[in-house]
Amino acid sequence: MIAKKLTLIGCFFILTYAQFSYSQEISSTKFGKGLLNIVGKDSTWSMKVGARMQILSNFSWIDQGEKSFSNPEQNFLVRRARIKFNGFAYSPKLTYKIELGLSNRDMSGGSEFTGNTPRYIYDAVVMWNFYQNFELWFGQTKLPGNIERVISSGDLQQVDRSLLNSRFNIDRDMGFQLRHHFYMGEKFLVREKFAFSQGEGRNVTEGNLGGHQYTTRLELLPFGKFMNKGEYKGTDLDREPTPKLMLAATYDINKDAVKTRSNMGTYMFNDVGFHQTDISTLFFDIMFKYQGFSLMGEYAHRDADNPIALNSDNTPTGDTVQVGRGLNLQSGYLLKNNWEVSARFTNITLDFNITGENPEEQYTLGVSKYVVGHKLKVQTDFSYLNATSESDELMWRLQVDVHF
Repeated sequence: MIAKKLTLIGCFFILTYAQFSYSQEISSTKFGKGLLNIVGKDSTWSMKVGARMQILSNFSWIDQGEKSFSNPEQNFLVRRARIKFNGFAYSPKLTYKIELGLSNRDMSGGSEFTGNTPRYIYDAVVMWNFYQNFELWFGQTKLPGNIERVISSGDLQQVDRSLLNSRFNIDRDMGFQLRHHFYMGEKFLVREKFAFSQGEGRNVTEGNLGGHQYTTRLELLPFGKFMNKGEYKGTDLDREPTPKLMLAATYDINKDAVKTRSNMGTYMFNDVGFHQTDISTLFFDIMFKYQGFSLMGEYAHRDADNPIALNSDNTPTGDTVQVGRGLNLQSGYLLKNNWEVSARFTNITLDFNITGENPEEQYTLGVSKYVVGHKLKVQTDFSYLNATSESDELMWRLQVDVHF
């Protein structure tokens, strides 16, 4: 079934390209700048088509005590395979983005709440610059959460995101966003972002089961904009000639949430339907770059009014909200030959009395070679996971990233 769908998608591209060749203006592009750049002959619309893939090899060893580790568990996989469309419709003030995921991991997570179908769609959003510095977004896209999550998976400094992100991020959802920015003085940039969303994650077709989700983010850039939107890219590839800094905070509350991690995690079923509780998540972020040096820091805290899921007779169901806190610190230095060495420390401390999970600490050392920036790169990292009262783990990963 999936093969047939991919064949149909390929046929669609071929036929579309043939049609556009006669009726539209198609410009050639450089590597990494998209497969096609198309502009309507009357200049009332545009479309850029891009594709990317990440090929990953992963090895892990489990501590068996007495200075002995298990034989490595290894797998190769297509970590991500994406197709993206973006441009404007009718007016340059009305833009759009569509992103589809085609790898097995991209499409995973289908359930009765997604129509029992693969979750192909990552982004489907329109963005309207309706007045001066105001933009209104509508559709499915990333919420303005922690910086590591908003950074594209293709622009990461290491092979993948941290444990903090996997535990606390608020990912994508369907709804509205209002964004605004202004300057205090010549350089001091302030950005405000507000989101109202369904609160159950991406590609949900059966809802709304709980309440709604409300997200507010404030970003302060005292030294002005980073080059090429570098505040939302790993690594200082632009080698910022002057120090650049972003300080940010996000507060998110999901009213009557029915999942264990706000709009993420598993559904909390009980004998009358779903356990519902208000879940709040707080993030503090920092991003600093200067002459090849980069530093990113994140703090996350999650709480819930009633974190233990209960049946109607107040007996626990076994599900719990993943309440607790996390800290992630990551830094790197880009050498002049575009090799980079990076390091990361992550601490996760969930509430043991509620979740039954012990604290975790992970140390990661990474090496990357940027052949054409983030568009063509090879990355490897080695991690040591120290899980209190549980077996330690070593992990080595190697990944090739190619963007067209």
